[in-house]
Amino acid sequence: CSGQGESCGPPRCGESLRWGRPADERKCRFNACGPLAGCFISQRIGQLVLEKPPGVVGPNAVIKLARALKEGPGPEAAQDIFAAAGCQDLLAHPPSEMVDERIPAQLFETLWQKLPDAIARRVAEDAGSRTGRYILEKLIPSLVQKILRRLPPPIALRLLTIAIGRNAWTFAGSGPCRVRPRNPAVIEIARNPVRMPDCIWHQAVFAELFGELVAGDVLVRHPQCCRSGSNVCRFEVVLGTARTEVARAQLAGPANGM
Repeated sequence: CSGQGESCGPPRCGESLRWGRPADERKCRFNACGPLAGCFISQRIGQLVLEKPPGVVGPNAVIKLARALKEGPGPEAAQDIFAAAGCQDLLAHPPSEMVDERIPAQLFETLWQKLPDAIARRVAEDAGSRTGRYILEKLIPSLVQKILRRLPPPIALRLLTIAIGRNAWTFAGSGPCRVRPRNPAVIEIARNPVRMPDCIWHQAVFAELFGELVAGDVLVRHPQCCRSGSNVCRFEVVLGTARTEVARAQLAGPANGM
């Protein structure tokens, strides 16, 4: 799931930006799941994965941020932030295809520039939760969801982590991503192009997905962040008794790479 190349500085949306190739120009391929290739669930979740152009992410990184702003701080705040980021056209005409990763990066950067930290965090969390709910409602088949919820949480955790790794480019863009499907499950994005303070948006997306499909009491942690000087943004999804081990590890210092 490694991307190609690195993004340059964020452009303004008035410049020439590619939103990714039209759907009919993209190719689909079947993705099995390595050692779990025989598993119906993992195949169904990762079955249709579009060949990715470099440096693009899903449009909901923009769409759900706009809605969170409108229903949170208000329409005027949404207009102010999108205009300051040079993306006012996307507020009136939400994207329907993949977007250049620099667009949400600029929007989230502007979010923290324009709003107090506490409010910006609430908006980013709301946008991430909305994105997670959209994935559940539109992208993961209901049958797969039912089966995952009935599986023992450690197995469901493993399957969902693998599926997220297979589709990581939709939120990691050009940032190479790798996962470790254990407990705690680990998702790492190198050179995360859509970084922000504590990567609140990413944490909220993962919390929504794992909380709904694996266990209601999962804990999502973000011990390493590119914004703080790390080479990777590292997310950990913790189940049950593993929380005690995580608490002990915190006393020993920051988590190491995989």
